[in-house]
Amino acid sequence: MIPIVLASVLIASGKCQPLCVWTSDRDSNCNPGKLKAFGCGTPPIEPLTTRVVNGVDAKPHSWPWQISLQYERDGEWRHTCGGSLIATNWVMTAAHCINLNLSYRVFVGKHNLVETEEGSQAIIPEKLVVHEKWNPIFVAFGNDIALIKLSEHVTLTDHVQLGCIPAAGTVLDNQYPCYITGWGRVYTGGPIADNLQQALMPVVDHATCSKPDWWGIALRTTMVCAGGDGNVAGCNGDSGGPLNCKNPEGVWEVHGIASFVSGLGCNYAKKPTVFTRVSNFNDWIDQVKGHVDMTHRAKVYTRHYSVN
Repeated sequence: MIPIVLASVLIASGKCQPLCVWTSDRDSNCNPGKLKAFGCGTPPIEPLTTRVVNGVDAKPHSWPWQISLQYERDGEWRHTCGGSLIATNWVMTAAHCINLNLSYRVFVGKHNLVETEEGSQAIIPEKLVVHEKWNPIFVAFGNDIALIKLSEHVTLTDHVQLGCIPAAGTVLDNQYPCYITGWGRVYTGGPIADNLQQALMPVVDHATCSKPDWWGIALRTTMVCAGGDGNVAGCNGDSGGPLNCKNPEGVWEVHGIASFVSGLGCNYAKKPTVFTRVSNFNDWIDQVKGHVDMTHRAKVYTRHYSVN
């Protein structure tokens, strides 16, 4: 059995429409550019997108949907996981980040976790919703997703923006360029980063990532792999944070929720960081947020993003 480590810091029905391939099809089913109308995924401060080999400090506030989930212990607030602001009062993170016995706060608009930063907002959750099929004993079963309803709406600014959810069923090609962001350990066993980090992590398709010498049967189609070169990976503290991928229309989408890494180490060849595939959970997200009646499921179409 492959050892799996969750990457948080805290120790303790309708028919599918025809496939839309971004590089060739532009039919109405794809509705390209639709998400722009909702004001998400277009940060006022453009992130760095150079193809660096290792993680680097992100440009401050260039990933404005990134949040820090913090828990209280001994009178101090401590970073445990990342997450994505997907509505002014909703945050998406990993199920394994949530412990119902702890008190949490969500920090938005942060770049440096140590310094006081103008415009950052700390908000107490009103509700914590963990996917009903999440099983912390059997991590490889998947469903590592949770939503946090905030006790108040955040104020959107240049430093606080919404992340886009990809269309249901969206699939990313092998080597599609994406970026992981978070304050996780800068190396296995190392310290938590003060400044938000980012790293280029190309997608590894399911056919490759599920090979026996990769993740094998531990990988499910509800997950997405990225990285695996032995140099760049998510690590403890990155859990729950986004895998950010720009669609062909230039809009950033949150395609993954950082879930687990190899127990052999954060940076291990052929053991990419494994993310919950967000596009598998659109209906669940809508149900929790109360936007749809699940007895009348909306039709779902599939998108396929290709590498140029």
